[in-house]
Amino acid sequence: MIFIIKMIADSDYIKTVFGLKLKQQRQKKGWSLQDLADKTGLSKSYLNEIENGKKYPKHDKILHLSDVLDTKFDDLVSTKLDKTLSPVSEILKSDFFKEIPLELFGINRNSLINIISEAPKKVTAFINTLIEISQNYNLGKERFYFAVVRSFQEMYDNYFPEIEEKAVEFATKYKVGFGKKIDVKKLEKILTEKLGYEIRYEDFSTHDVLENLRSLFIPEKKLLLLNHLLDENQKVFILAKEIGFNVLELAPRPNTYSWIDFSSFEELLNNFYAAYFAGCLLISKEEIVEKFSDFIAEKTWNPHKFDEMVTHFTNSPETFYYRLTNILPSELGIKDLFYLCFTKKKDSDKILMMKELHLNQQQAPHAKATNEHYCRRWVAVKNLEHLKVNEKLTDAQISHYKDSGLSYLVISTSQKNPFSDGTNRSYCLGILLNTNSLKRIKFAKSDSIITENVGVTCETCSISDCDVRQAPPIRIEKETFNENMKKAVAKFRKDLL
Repeated sequence: MIFIIKMIADSDYIKTVFGLKLKQQRQKKGWSLQDLADKTGLSKSYLNEIENGKKYPKHDKILHLSDVLDTKFDDLVSTKLDKTLSPVSEILKSDFFKEIPLELFGINRNSLINIISEAPKKVTAFINTLIEISQNYNLGKERFYFAVVRSFQEMYDNYFPEIEEKAVEFATKYKVGFGKKIDVKKLEKILTEKLGYEIRYEDFSTHDVLENLRSLFIPEKKLLLLNHLLDENQKVFILAKEIGFNVLELAPRPNTYSWIDFSSFEELLNNFYAAYFAGCLLISKEEIVEKFSDFIAEKTWNPHKFDEMVTHFTNSPETFYYRLTNILPSELGIKDLFYLCFTKKKDSDKILMMKELHLNQQQAPHAKATNEHYCRRWVAVKNLEHLKVNEKLTDAQISHYKDSGLSYLVISTSQKNPFSDGTNRSYCLGILLNTNSLKRIKFAKSDSIITENVGVTCETCSISDCDVRQAPPIRIEKETFNENMKKAVAKFRKDLL
């Protein structure tokens, strides 16, 4: 797999601008590409490559083109665009266009440029509209790039076989095993002896606000500093991820865990690749497929058995839940699902959705950037409320979304987060209940799981008898009011006519 995202170089920009100008001058004459080929003696395919920014003609050919098109040589080679094409220049030079990895999504850059050049003002207005919306909803660069990474994951069902293979090759070559069989000391030895690292454990609490920083990598010295408070599972994940950066030859890369800042989208994507590699080592694909298949073949839901299965693989429920998103679509054919992670601070009623992933389509529960209140009937949110007396809590429910008519089997585990000041976390996996999933998950129809009518947020929920509502259904009320207004206007018109 190639992990390098190509950026638009200055030479590419010059070729693109020249091609746009040539096309503009040809169209002003009302000539087809074949007409220009006939008049210049140049081949149609060659001219097409020029207009698409793939080739830049030599000096003598530019002179010939300018003569035939009756335009000045200097105007044709200048990178300055007239007012009709100036929006194209703005987009090409913008960070937005340079940073977004169009090729990841199968988008040809030149095709996109052609679309923009056909109606530059309209396309620019559309892009500016998107930027304005993102600003109004506090969608900064960081959140935007994270959204792009999520879309990339969702496009591939969050399954990357090349990385899976690399992880297995590494585990086999160095005989490190998987999951709880991995020895921290062995990973440290591989990093120090094979990859030239120095590893030190640090008390970050003596450095002002760095108390919760898990690790810091100093690339100039190949020095990896680890927080001395890390538990074994956290150490393994960070060391495995560090190995992933090297095995997959990923650069650029972040130097801290957790995130403090990032310099490019490529850095963000490479961080995901390395984390995926680590997840492959922490939980073996073959073993989790086998054990989870056995579990969903049970006729009743048993939270204790689920906890035992998680504990067999890892002490981190988050790692287990996320690993399921890799293997359920690819190995068990369960494609319609979501993964969410919530947090709730001590002495606060506010629930934040920190992570989300939707596979096959955007499923019913999703993040809101408008400070609306997430449904308190969600099992993951209810679990957070009960963590005042529990260190860990696992439960499941059938969540029925009244407005969409969709139902999901949702399994959730909540736990106190040892690496923050009283913040609890709740992880959940939701599987759309359809013919395929009901056939595979035997306990989904049993009486051992309650069914709950739920919404997405209080502000958009039409459930009238909800006793845990945090805010009135203002958006539903507004939509109802507008609908009644339309009906009243229609009746009034009918009476007049």
